[in-house]
Amino acid sequence: MTKLKWGMIGGGEGSQIGPAHRLGSGLDSEFEFTAGALDHRPEEGREYGQRLGLASDRSYGSWQDMLAGEKGRDDRVDLVTVATPNSTHYEITKAFLKAGFNVLCEKPMTMTVEEGEDIVRTAKAAGKICAVNYGYTGYSLVRHMKAMIARGDIGKVRLVNTEFAHGHHADAADADNPRVRWRYDPAQAGVSAQFADCGIHAMHMASFVTGQEVEKLSADIVSCLPVRTLEDDAMVNFRMDGGTVGRLWTSSIAIGRQHGLGIQVFGETGGLRWSQEQPNQLYYMPLGERLQVIERGEANLSPEADRSTRVTIGHAEGMPLAFANIYKDLAEAINAQKENRDMDPAANLYPRAEDGLRSMAAVVAVAESGKQDGKWLDARPPMFR
Repeated sequence: MTKLKWGMIGGGEGSQIGPAHRLGSGLDSEFEFTAGALDHRPEEGREYGQRLGLASDRSYGSWQDMLAGEKGRDDRVDLVTVATPNSTHYEITKAFLKAGFNVLCEKPMTMTVEEGEDIVRTAKAAGKICAVNYGYTGYSLVRHMKAMIARGDIGKVRLVNTEFAHGHHADAADADNPRVRWRYDPAQAGVSAQFADCGIHAMHMASFVTGQEVEKLSADIVSCLPVRTLEDDAMVNFRMDGGTVGRLWTSSIAIGRQHGLGIQVFGETGGLRWSQEQPNQLYYMPLGERLQVIERGEANLSPEADRSTRVTIGHAEGMPLAFANIYKDLAEAINAQKENRDMDPAANLYPRAEDGLRSMAAVVAVAESGKQDGKWLDARPPMFR
């Protein structure tokens, strides 16, 4: 099998997210790291790319150079990952889509709803894949949870409770650290800080596992550190289009919490619970029965879970492998596109540009609802109303 060619923008030396993408993209030998513009400093980016094994003529100094260099090649990259600062996502993603490249963009996909709608239209017009890296949906047991809910194992879903809380920005003495400060600066982060950074992962997870979209929401947001313009804690109530009630808490000042992404789903005949810090167990409580612990890798799981499991039961699978499942889905989608065939349904789970757009609309609604003392607002982007 010929490997697909993969390129990356951003994710340079010292990046938090770059190594996870490079590990994830290469894990299944579906992609070959072929091109990159890894740093906003041209020479450093070129040098680092070559140290990672890129050819000198495909280790670029800027994303503009990479676009110009790749679009004229017969062996151009099949997928471009955009892992740059948030405010640059829209411009780069749109440029590569218009030039005929498939794109995986880090979240948030854009800084405004209008930009998000433009990306959705651009991807559709170009006939190209635009995915958004809600990478935690790649976990095997998250996919099994989705499959269980879809086949009715817990009956009609009544309530979903999800959260993403950590305490890594709780130290007031660290508030002026540039690596922290930008996240709460509207000029760099947009209208929201903690919800846009972490809360949208929790909200997207709720939609992913239930198969429902958020219609409206009410938010209570606060800056617990008064020097911050944007929120560092948010509580959001929401309603979904299938009738499910939603509760979401996200925080960056919750001392004692580390990563803190988790979800509980309660239906008419059962409940499910999963946490990202213990990703190899899914807790299932059927109505009137004993609690069951479903282990990743055990027999008789769903096709979606089986496809996204690589390591035998009892051995941990972590975040880079969840990212790898997103890349594995995208490889199947790209190959199906090239071969003019339907893709494997168990792989058709990667987050789309439409998901990135819905998240941006929710970010704006949370910020506005918080300003209006929790007023219920429409959380849908205008093009989906």
